[in-house]
Amino acid sequence: MPPVKDGDENRIAHLVEKYINENDVMIFSKSWCPYCKKIKQALTSANIDFYSIELDQIAEGETILNELINKTQQETVPNIFIKKQHIGGCDKTLEAMKSGRVATLLNGTESEIESRKVADDDLDSYDYDLIVIGGGSGGLACSKEARSFDKKVCVLDFVKPTPIGTTWGLGGTCVNVGCIPKKLMHQASLLGEYFNDSIDYGWSQVEQEKSRQHSWSKMIQSIQSYIRSLNFKYRTDLRSKGVVYENSYGQFISPHRLKLTDKKGQTKEITGKNIVIAVGGRPKYPDIEGDQKYGITSDDLFSLGYDPGKTIVVGASYVALECAGFLHGIGREVHIFVRSILLRGFDQQMANRIGDFMSSIGIHFHHQTIPTRLECLEEGKPGKLRLHYRQTLESGEIYRYYEDCNTVLFAIGREACTQDLNLNQIGININKINGFKIKTKHEQSINCPWLYAIGDCIDEQTMPRGQPLELTPVAIQAGQLLARRLFSNSSITMDYHNVPTTVFTPIEYGAIGYIEEDAISHFGQENIEVYHSEFVPLEWSICHHREKVKTMSYCKLIVDKNTNRVVGFHVLSPNAGEITQGYAVAMRLGATKNDFDMTVGIHPTCSENLTTVSVTKSSGDAASKEGC
Repeated sequence: MPPVKDGDENRIAHLVEKYINENDVMIFSKSWCPYCKKIKQALTSANIDFYSIELDQIAEGETILNELINKTQQETVPNIFIKKQHIGGCDKTLEAMKSGRVATLLNGTESEIESRKVADDDLDSYDYDLIVIGGGSGGLACSKEARSFDKKVCVLDFVKPTPIGTTWGLGGTCVNVGCIPKKLMHQASLLGEYFNDSIDYGWSQVEQEKSRQHSWSKMIQSIQSYIRSLNFKYRTDLRSKGVVYENSYGQFISPHRLKLTDKKGQTKEITGKNIVIAVGGRPKYPDIEGDQKYGITSDDLFSLGYDPGKTIVVGASYVALECAGFLHGIGREVHIFVRSILLRGFDQQMANRIGDFMSSIGIHFHHQTIPTRLECLEEGKPGKLRLHYRQTLESGEIYRYYEDCNTVLFAIGREACTQDLNLNQIGININKINGFKIKTKHEQSINCPWLYAIGDCIDEQTMPRGQPLELTPVAIQAGQLLARRLFSNSSITMDYHNVPTTVFTPIEYGAIGYIEEDAISHFGQENIEVYHSEFVPLEWSICHHREKVKTMSYCKLIVDKNTNRVVGFHVLSPNAGEITQGYAVAMRLGATKNDFDMTVGIHPTCSENLTTVSVTKSSGDAASKEGC
């Protein structure tokens, strides 16, 4: 046993208890152990989330193992706990799964489930046919669709302020702190680039950059004015359609009964025959000293009352890269702190090309970095902050540094807003392994089938694994289809495959279907062909200031050799969002590579490259395009 410093024994014991208490299924594992791999595969196949730590890959692994031996008298791994109960190793856990013990521990007995289900069945009537918890895009779409069938519908929407006090109106993330302000700020960034382009197009009086000043306050004023008009439109729309709107926070008392609390703390109860959870998600903080006191997230950025100045963006999510991109585009110095990879869940070749593009235009990337502390050096709006971090070099050496800035934006991912709904009251188990999402199949709760959920707060069985589909149009369509199934005898369910998406980085990235890594895994390397092409957008061809990046536009089609069907579509280009939308229809209809080849392109456009791409990766030929 390695030496244990004074006080560490209690700390390690507390750490082990914390792992066990915070995770419904906790596996203490070693990365090389075949039995550990076997049980993880079994749990994954059974759609059971788990959290594991690899004891051979952390400094305190042996100390934790010794604490487990003292606690359980089991000397081997895997060492597994379910709902705080010690199960044992691989074989004992497999036996518990086969006997139904695991399901009972996680979901309760059949009688317990049934008792929860019938808890309110003695009600003669309900206040509403449908209650929707959450007034975002999905919740509003579901509620209005249900109302179109003449049902009594109530929408609950309540925004908890961020740590620095930011709040917003009806409409959810997309309208207030997501898609809408993000795209408008992206446009502000593009306009700055167009200024530079215009010089080579003959426009005069634009060469003196010092005379061109971007006003953060004017941009925020314009964007927030538009958002407030949308908030008002949503409220009046609900009223005109007869949907009851409650600006209150809803919590479960029983399966069909909710406690509502408004901003004054006043409470009341309502009942609903059907309840849909559409609460969405909020940004995570890294849990370091000073993060919530001095840092901000995207929930704050789009209404920030002062110029952010030099900004450090912590994270490599699409939110991180989008925010970094438009902040740089409007003239702010930007540094991105990346822990591992860019755009997890997206095609990694495309993600790295985005990183290369952003580096080329002057955005600073700090790879293999983990923030450790955020402190304030000077108060102000903005003030002066210092972010301490550690960085792992290619040699494996770890160094500690700090970077001073005016603003630190955390964009390390999101968590579903389900933790305060009292879901345990109705038998719904949530955990941090999957971001506190509700496990569903066709938007219906798996272990509480009388409850429904849509949007960013669900872990949907029919959704392709690993693909980021926390998208506004997905929530809207899922909500509408669910309302039709509930109230108009429809049987049409949401199709989560071939969903188009775009990342609005300085060079946009549009995608549909399989990423290359997943296509290889699903079809086999020998059964796919990847067609790809680099191209120069005509608009950039005469712009001297784009010399470094003009050849960085790129597209690829991933094709199933056996059917000739295009199963993956990826384009890195100006206006990639506009390009991608139309191809999504073709992909849904099963378009083949031959269909793409036989489609006449519109010349000269970026989109036409998808109809002419002919170079395959397997050929080894250069992807650069010749001629116009």
